[in-house]
Amino acid sequence: MSKIVIVFHSGYGHTKKVAEAVAQGSGGALLAIDAEGNLPEGGWEQLAAADAIVFGSPTYMGSVSWQFKKFADASSKPWFGQQWKNKLAAGFTNSASMNGDKLSTLHYLFTLSQQHSMFWVGTGMMPSNSKASTRDDINYVASFAGLMTTTPSDASTDEMVAGDIATAAKFGERIKEAAARFGA
Repeated sequence: MSKIVIVFHSGYGHTKKVAEAVAQGSGGALLAIDAEGNLPEGGWEQLAAADAIVFGSPTYMGSVSWQFKKFADASSKPWFGQQWKNKLAAGFTNSASMNGDKLSTLHYLFTLSQQHSMFWVGTGMMPSNSKASTRDDINYVASFAGLMTTTPSDASTDEMVAGDIATAAKFGERIKEAAARFGA
């Protein structure tokens, strides 16, 4: 069985809830970046042992949070040794606005994965884009490059859109399937 690690930063708990759904679908382990941008003890070793690494960050001002950026910059040591080369990678983000420049964040996560010589996994989901579609449908936000979710700025984690959480779980399943197919 593949070792999948979901490394993420969550400022207000929304991105953590998305990470939990991705973990549920993938069977992966959660690895939280703390409020100071650091991994817990043994975090780097956990990433080194992973077959697939899923990156997650809220979208703040059109990109990843500074805490995630600190983690990414600190990943230069595994980069130098190409420790993540040929691992699978995927990414997700959450923001308060429907667009919120989330694609910028996904591009950042993709670029990070390519710096590390990883193989990127997209959502593999068709969008819910008919007139009959509702926010509770799978992939209503219609992202292909990675998972995007939207949470109103005044919503608690308990008020997150059910369709986005279900989409996150399906994204996790996709990563698990890719890892099995890839032989990771």
